[in-house]
Amino acid sequence: MTRTETLIEDIRTRIIGGALTAGERLPSVRQYAAQMQVSPSTVVEAYERLAAGGMIRSRRGAGFFVTGSHQPPFNLVEKSADYQRDVDPFWVSRQSLDADPDVLKPGCGWLPADWMPVAALRKAMRQLARSDASLLSDYGSIRGATALRRLLLARFAGEGLSATMQQIMLTGSGTQALDLICRFLLRPGDTVLVDDPCYFNFQALLRAHQVTLVGVPFTPTGPDVAAFEQILGSARPRLYITNSALHNPTGASLSPQTAWRVLSAAREHDLIIVEDDIFAEFEPELSSRLAIPDGLERVIRMGSFSKTLSASVRCGYIACRPEWIEGLIDLQIATCFGGPSPMTTELLACVLSGGSYRKHLDEVTRRLARARKAAAEKLTSLGLTPWIVPRGGFYLWCRLPAGLDSTEIARRSREQNVVMAPGNVFSVSQTAGAFLRFNVAHLEDERVYSVLKDVMAACRPGQ
Repeated sequence: MTRTETLIEDIRTRIIGGALTAGERLPSVRQYAAQMQVSPSTVVEAYERLAAGGMIRSRRGAGFFVTGSHQPPFNLVEKSADYQRDVDPFWVSRQSLDADPDVLKPGCGWLPADWMPVAALRKAMRQLARSDASLLSDYGSIRGATALRRLLLARFAGEGLSATMQQIMLTGSGTQALDLICRFLLRPGDTVLVDDPCYFNFQALLRAHQVTLVGVPFTPTGPDVAAFEQILGSARPRLYITNSALHNPTGASLSPQTAWRVLSAAREHDLIIVEDDIFAEFEPELSSRLAIPDGLERVIRMGSFSKTLSASVRCGYIACRPEWIEGLIDLQIATCFGGPSPMTTELLACVLSGGSYRKHLDEVTRRLARARKAAAEKLTSLGLTPWIVPRGGFYLWCRLPAGLDSTEIARRSREQNVVMAPGNVFSVSQTAGAFLRFNVAHLEDERVYSVLKDVMAACRPGQ
């Protein structure tokens, strides 16, 4: 290469590699010439050619600046030469969402289609088809449908959580609810506390917000309170995100003692808590919550209907301080131009207010209890030990026999058309390699146990 080409390649490499970022000023002509031991005219020629290509631009009297147009896109996962997607927060989602109908999914996070209230959804759709044209064609209102918000407030009141219509808004999904909360409260570099293990998409979404994740060890009664208090004192996290009821992936529920200590520590250290209540309706009776004693002062409640009604008809909600709702509404307008689809919210309100919904939940709860008992017995016979037997929901968090790694088991199972959920996709500290999360509703097919038995045998040390 000529000297000019050498300079061009040097600057290009710095920009693509991230050493020079968008808006950053390049070295002056004289400074760069001295650094590279070339004449100033050579630097001028290199800069002008880079500017002609759009990689940098000149500002009269100020110098040359990086435009950012040639910088690589932001990647959520660091890739190396031997990169595999077996253990990262996206692996189970990718494998489950794109699986062919013949693929078995004991690692997925939703109920089978034949467990859902399809008849009630179809009836509501027929009613929806006869609605006013505005419902079928207009944008969603900024707070979301009044009827659905009233139903949510009635549910909250039944739990002992007092709230008003000004404290609740609907969103496009539970994931979008958390995304809006993160946009509202976090900035890149902030520290966020999550359970270890925790729902893998909490980690994925938080990585997209470029924050620092800190995990707190999770116990059968909630977060390890001593570790929680120590982390709050040292790391000063901005948020703590958790499932209080039927925790994902462990299935545990918060004890009253742990709830009281968590709220006390949060008040002392000015911590905001996001309580994802998505599994609440699978509980046989209400367990402890953080939002109820807090009164939505520093606890934000969020959730959705994808687990109990339909993952195809998506809608979430946020309940918090009324002044925060106003800022969150502005963000939803900026990113989605309005609230969730009026068709979606009307459909959900119709099903939730119908008499068949409670019967559906009662039947699902009983069916899950039977499936959980049967799955625990069969998994135990294979040498997998449930961490706890949850009081509800559809997850079992199981420890593998000594010497087995869940990542390798998940990889080999996928080769046989079975999607597993390896423990380390849930663990910030990567210390859950001996665990698998099972969805008991997807364990009724005996082929899952057959594949699991064969794969475990093949993965045993010395095989």
